[in-house]
Amino acid sequence: MSEWHEIPGGVTAPKGYKAAGIAAGLKPSGAPDLALIVSDVEAIAAGVFTTSQVKAACVDYCRQRLQAKAAARAILCNAGQANAATGAQGWADAVESTEILGQALGIPADAVLVASTGVIGQRIKMEPLRLGIPQVVAALSSEGSDQAAKAICTTDLVAKTIALETTLDGRPVRIGGICKGSGMIHPNMATMLAFVTCDAMISPHLWQQMVSRAADKSFNQITVDGDTSTNDSLIALANGQSRTPAITEPGPEADKLEAALTEVCMHLAKAIARDGEGATCLIEVRVSGATDDEAARQIARTIAGSALFKAAVFGRDPNWGRIAAAAGRAGVPFEQDHLRVQLGDFLLMENGQPLPFDRPAASAYIKAAAAGEYLKADTVLVSVSVGGGSGSGMAWGCDLSYDYVKINAEYTT
Repeated sequence: MSEWHEIPGGVTAPKGYKAAGIAAGLKPSGAPDLALIVSDVEAIAAGVFTTSQVKAACVDYCRQRLQAKAAARAILCNAGQANAATGAQGWADAVESTEILGQALGIPADAVLVASTGVIGQRIKMEPLRLGIPQVVAALSSEGSDQAAKAICTTDLVAKTIALETTLDGRPVRIGGICKGSGMIHPNMATMLAFVTCDAMISPHLWQQMVSRAADKSFNQITVDGDTSTNDSLIALANGQSRTPAITEPGPEADKLEAALTEVCMHLAKAIARDGEGATCLIEVRVSGATDDEAARQIARTIAGSALFKAAVFGRDPNWGRIAAAAGRAGVPFEQDHLRVQLGDFLLMENGQPLPFDRPAASAYIKAAAAGEYLKADTVLVSVSVGGGSGSGMAWGCDLSYDYVKINAEYTT
């Protein structure tokens, strides 16, 4: 039995948080496009950001702020314009956003973290933003998580949210999260944004370590199209309002909190992969037998990101050779004679040798999973073993459909 259970509320499920999402006029469509998350008190803040050399102003700003002080009160996110590759003026826009929000909330500007998503090379539409910030502040609510989750979406088909409750020292602790992402998704902080709130009390150093490790097991293990974004950000707040004893060093309570944090991030990461642009199903790749966990995760990422394998899944073709080939080019040494490949319940390869299998039935398995009919799931499960090592890892992706090309061929037109 797990040590947590799911609860409603998203980022406002933990104590001491409010959120809101409004349509400020940043998107031509008129859809919600400005989200705000606020902690009642100063919260410990941690972040993981894109590794791209071309970064949005919000990424550079948040990195600098968190290096200066690992604390914050608010996260402001605009959708519609990525404010990436926008030069000095883009930086000035990000800074002005924090100043306007700080004044509206009555908090220091440096207590505000910012995020942006949308078209690269486009500055934030500042006039709508200036008018929208007082409106989104006025809309803040302890039940505003769903509105915030919708306001950060771009090509997403669904809003993505989760909240879990566990106990520390016999008292309830909650972690909530929202995220967005559908295209331009690939490991190394795969345009992906995620915001996590928690009401535990924890030291900044430990919280950053937990967030980084959780990202490695979740957001850094998803891929839709092999493109890492300029704006990828995971920002996590912990405000201590659960009134549980402070976690200041590793131990059982820290492990329990990290397990729940990782579960939140994994749920959100899988939701992104499942909602991949044009996708019809989620692909989950499980790798075992590697020398260590990172080696296993690297093989899993490579398989999940294989365009050939993704296309085969869309075609409902159980072409296991593409799985084996992706594992072989992952950059992880293993003996070919130890390779084992399984698709759902169908064993396709063992000890490096192909096995006879019911091809029509395997194809039907993929088709049923894509239709959400196989055991009521929409996941195509791939299991790979590469030896007798203790390393294991998972990665998630989606199939590659005709619609992916259509969506991205027309993205700015």
